[in-house]
Amino acid sequence: MDGLPALLARLLYGTGMRLMEGVRLRIKDVDFDRHVIIVREAKGNKDRVVMLPRSLAPALRLQMLAARAQWEADRQAQRGAVETPHALEQKYPKVGQTWAWFWMFPSPSLSIDPRSGVERRHHLFQEQLQRALKKAVARAGICKPVSVHTLRHSFATHLLQAGCDIRTVQELLGHSDVSTTMIYTHVLKVAAGGTASPLDVLTALPV
Repeated sequence: MDGLPALLARLLYGTGMRLMEGVRLRIKDVDFDRHVIIVREAKGNKDRVVMLPRSLAPALRLQMLAARAQWEADRQAQRGAVETPHALEQKYPKVGQTWAWFWMFPSPSLSIDPRSGVERRHHLFQEQLQRALKKAVARAGICKPVSVHTLRHSFATHLLQAGCDIRTVQELLGHSDVSTTMIYTHVLKVAAGGTASPLDVLTALPV
């Protein structure tokens, strides 16, 4: 996997964001100075803050430059503004034309908004990453079921394996109830990677 899908996949694994949260990311919500990303209107209509992986910052900066070029081209062509929250659009009709509200991952093609009939640039469609990941998994010869959501599961599992506090993981994932996050501790227990089987103990004894 390469290009935009690869960058998005790395971002989802590096932050624990859901696929739709990743593709809907706005320019204004990426803070390179504080190394954080603000996830807006996530599940449950709540905002949350996740880390911006330092190793991903250079690639994200380049993507922002590419998005800026697309935004400027759209403005010159007088294309429709990007979609914004309805209440905000009513109060500030031109907010969707501003750079801050543009998509970090804009779609390469324009589409017609079915509600307004306006031609505008949507964010990258989630199917693009799903297809790219499916091909990458097949090329790698991985037989286990893998989906985009597996990246979020891996993020949580690997943080817990590294000793991260479960409450911190809960906040990063945006779970309202810690019992949801506890599922990942069950996964770790089932894996039992650090527990030796009694058979291994026996076979290790000198004969």
